[in-house]
Amino acid sequence: MKIIFFGTPDFAIPSLQTILDHHHDVVAVVTAPDKPRGRGKQVSFTPIKEFALEHSIKVLQPEAFNDATFIEQLKKLEADLFVVVAFRILPKEIFSMPGYGSFNLHGSLLPKFRGAAPIQWALIKGEKKTGVTTFALSEKVDTGNVYLKKEIPIEDEDDFGSLHDKLSLLGSQAVSETIEMIESQSSHRRNQLFPQDNSAATPAPKITKEICEIDWKKDAVELHNLVRGLSPFPTAFFVHQQKIFKVYKTKVVERNLAPGEIQETPAELIFGCGNNSLSILEIQQEGKKRLKIEEFLRGHRFNK
Repeated sequence: MKIIFFGTPDFAIPSLQTILDHHHDVVAVVTAPDKPRGRGKQVSFTPIKEFALEHSIKVLQPEAFNDATFIEQLKKLEADLFVVVAFRILPKEIFSMPGYGSFNLHGSLLPKFRGAAPIQWALIKGEKKTGVTTFALSEKVDTGNVYLKKEIPIEDEDDFGSLHDKLSLLGSQAVSETIEMIESQSSHRRNQLFPQDNSAATPAPKITKEICEIDWKKDAVELHNLVRGLSPFPTAFFVHQQKIFKVYKTKVVERNLAPGEIQETPAELIFGCGNNSLSILEIQQEGKKRLKIEEFLRGHRFNK
């Protein structure tokens, strides 16, 4: 089967690797354009482009999907299937192009957490399980009929970083199995799909700076889940004496403190919340290194 793979970040690499391992013909990879990054503004490639170049796969990087040259390039490649993992929203003109259509890998158990940040929101909302879903692309984002789902528990110690990596690997299995389904019963593939229950849908919007800021009036469990969902990136934070402090790891403790009240010892930094309190375990002051709280408190005191 001739496949064009659409993807950009590290999350997509295991899926592309699995497709290659199963000896499918990846005729091209479509990824985001190169961008200058860092202080030196050096041009850097997306993780998927780097992987594709290492494996001698043709790379397409359209600035816009309505670009006539890009559309013509896709048509000439005559792919049977488009596989989309962590990429932009494709217009119908593109996702309907292959004979077997296009499917997307999403990092949640759809219809829960439709949107740009499903892994983060599953943690922020305190979910006990999550997974991945493959679905046929449709015009409304994340609403297409489902091929399959794979579920895993969310462990208490999971944060965005660990859950991202688990779902990336789980997703590669789902991508491989979905391609097998399409290959083995391609003439009946519509019978393999089942619709999403739109009444059960929940949103997973893009993470903004406002979402990342800690409000000590909220419940400690809610803030603990916020920290988990944003660690190690983009990271929950609070402002103290006009300085930004990023918080990477916490635990909930039963302390009767007012919201925002600080209790500290040489080994503990605890903030009062709307209900219970939050003990900071890993922190980073702006312009400085990320530290475990014991190291941090050797050189810093909040209650001076």
